[in-house]
Amino acid sequence: MNWNAVAGRFAPPARLAVIGDPIAHSRSPQMHNPALRACGIDAQYVRVQVPQGRVAEAFRQFARCGFLGVNITIPHKFEALDAVDVLDPLARQLGAVNTLAIRDGRLHGYNSDGPGFLRSVKEAFGVEVKDLRVLILGAGGGAGRAVAVQSALVGCRSITLANRTLDKALAVMREIREIGNVPLVGVVEMDDAHLAYQMSGCDLVVNATSLGMKSADTKLLPADSIEARHLVFDMVYRADGETPLLADARLAGAKTVDGLTLLLHQGAISFEHWFDRPAPLEVMREGLRNA
Repeated sequence: MNWNAVAGRFAPPARLAVIGDPIAHSRSPQMHNPALRACGIDAQYVRVQVPQGRVAEAFRQFARCGFLGVNITIPHKFEALDAVDVLDPLARQLGAVNTLAIRDGRLHGYNSDGPGFLRSVKEAFGVEVKDLRVLILGAGGGAGRAVAVQSALVGCRSITLANRTLDKALAVMREIREIGNVPLVGVVEMDDAHLAYQMSGCDLVVNATSLGMKSADTKLLPADSIEARHLVFDMVYRADGETPLLADARLAGAKTVDGLTLLLHQGAISFEHWFDRPAPLEVMREGLRNA
């Protein structure tokens, strides 16, 4: 690929990107390009498909072409961790990199999953994660682990980790216990009986699995286990309406939020890393609404 031609064929020039495999579905350009225009920044944000195993190569090419930064999505967040020159301490603790800032040719790696989660909960529900009992569905994956570790770092009241593969959840539990901020940490199997029991003792439910992108996906929770007092955060978002989890939660009277709010706040945090200034949050929100 002629990277200079790719970067130069855009007006304004491409100087920011999101990488993934696949990547055509990403709404990040519709969020970031209005923000760049609003701030008078002569740059454009584009999608670039990068195959697995070639993240380090892509990062070097971005740096050669004068890019300012990159967002990293599935499946590259772990590969990106080993491809940066300078790793932010939080990214190291969360175990993945989803934001790259390029400064003087050096690759700086950050993670906005955890901080974006905290901001999203605060905006959507008006509460702080530190005051909640948190149940995480899919706690063994990258997003679930980031939510679990971030919740532990702020010292939430309790964390329950549910995962299809218990060994992965147990590994996250051991890590959280080493942090030492959370009085109660447990692991539970992801079946209806165990989850229904855990729902009675939690405030915030987080879906960190990919289930819910399709209407035919298996339900994550028994619908009758969701109460009006629950806060339900689905990290999945769909273009054609609610996920099944959020539909059940709304019918129960629970407060809900989907993954678009997380995408918004992750994007704002990336913008802050790239430009060392506050992100135009409402402009970015409107861009996502119009996408």
